[in-house]
Amino acid sequence: MADSENRNEGWEKQVLEKLVFSSLQEQRRARHWGILFKSLTFLYLFILLFLVLGWVGGKDGPISAKHTALVELRGVISADSVSSADNVNAGLQEAFKDKKTQGVILRINSPGGSPVQAGYINDEIRRLRAAYPEIPLYAVVEDICASGGYYVAVAADKIYVDKASIVGSIGALMDGFGFTGTMEKLGIERRLLTAGENKGFLDPFSPSNPQQQEYAKVMLGDIHQQFIQVVQQGRGKRLQDAPEIFSGIVWTGQKSIDLGLADAMGSAEYVAREVIKAEHIVDYTTQEGFVERFARRFGAVTASALVSAAGGGWGVR
Repeated sequence: MADSENRNEGWEKQVLEKLVFSSLQEQRRARHWGILFKSLTFLYLFILLFLVLGWVGGKDGPISAKHTALVELRGVISADSVSSADNVNAGLQEAFKDKKTQGVILRINSPGGSPVQAGYINDEIRRLRAAYPEIPLYAVVEDICASGGYYVAVAADKIYVDKASIVGSIGALMDGFGFTGTMEKLGIERRLLTAGENKGFLDPFSPSNPQQQEYAKVMLGDIHQQFIQVVQQGRGKRLQDAPEIFSGIVWTGQKSIDLGLADAMGSAEYVAREVIKAEHIVDYTTQEGFVERFARRFGAVTASALVSAAGGGWGVR
């Protein structure tokens, strides 16, 4: 009787162990499948995010046929933007080095920016044109080519515009804010300590200093003259004798042609097809890496706020 009960208990124990073991295996399988599906979902969303933000893709692969090379200059020209001199010049260098390149188009849509960065690009265009005299470079303006953008464009062999493009703004500026009145109303006292009488140059929280303002105007005048010389050198006899050209004002594409600031109407496709005679366009624009694009897209607002709090900025814009 005791042996029978022991056998029953042993059988029940074995069945229970098998059920528990099967249940554990099933849970493991479910957990593994869950991890797999979650990983695939995460990967899909990650790729989708890259596509939406433009973090994937780049210039075309090696091209065996003759073609027109394209380099984009978009947005504000600054050292930490997609249109920095490093990025634009790298794209131009690759375009000129390709032995199948019949001509280069620099497509511009920029309100301007840093005179230093614009100067670097202008210098590099001139160097490349001298190093590769058989390859022409044309600037094609989309919506706007103002100030620093135009500073770059005048290095091209010719400038093409749309009739509604905005062109010009040949000048320099320095902007900022003054908060002394607001601080006085709020009972805030500015305590600025410096070593050097002009170390707090144009400090927005201190009263305006006439001597510093006059010095800033002289400095801007020097930069303006540099800009004028670059435009005169680039456009030569095509430039009309009109004083308002260098006043900082802008014109439509059609008016810019009349003044000699641009040469003719035409899009990038038109220039490639009708001027360069190589209809196939290959994009050599330098693409930003993941880290750079992430930092620029998500850090731009913070950086802009810090610059504004520091008292504004300056540039050829």
